[in-house]
Amino acid sequence: MSRGFVKDGDQEEVPLVPPRADLPAGETNYVTQAGYDALLAEKEGLLEEARRLDAINENDHRIALNHINAKLQLLADRIATAKIIDLKEQPTDEVRFGATVTLQVGNGKSQKFQIVGVDEADITRGKIAFVAPLARLLMEKKAGEEAVLKLKNGNRVFKIVAIDYA
Repeated sequence: MSRGFVKDGDQEEVPLVPPRADLPAGETNYVTQAGYDALLAEKEGLLEEARRLDAINENDHRIALNHINAKLQLLADRIATAKIIDLKEQPTDEVRFGATVTLQVGNGKSQKFQIVGVDEADITRGKIAFVAPLARLLMEKKAGEEAVLKLKNGNRVFKIVAIDYA
């Protein structure tokens, strides 16, 4: 159809929604129960936002609603593919998904990380995604073992001090 037959206001812009945290193709979408609950809470928040949507005009309302719906679609896909891992069923003597691992870094300082799903990851809260290089290095290791992260400017050695699933 020629642009001559379309009113300027009739062209809907496709909402630009940032993608969710990267989950590599072929990877299972593992989540903790807390992570799954957070996804459901996020969904409820978006639905509530859609219900309370107040726009100056119909066009603004439609654009805002399209944006929320696009976010909901991405979220629905994540929720539908989520595989909840029961932390009580993980082997307590080795690092697996959901473990909180206390590491001693080469300089003697200790750090604590929980290995979680991609949507739960937040380094400021000590949570790293199971697909992160460090998490992959730690998988199936036991307390007392070391993991070596090879970096461009040298290796970084992490000694596993403790593993917890609380």
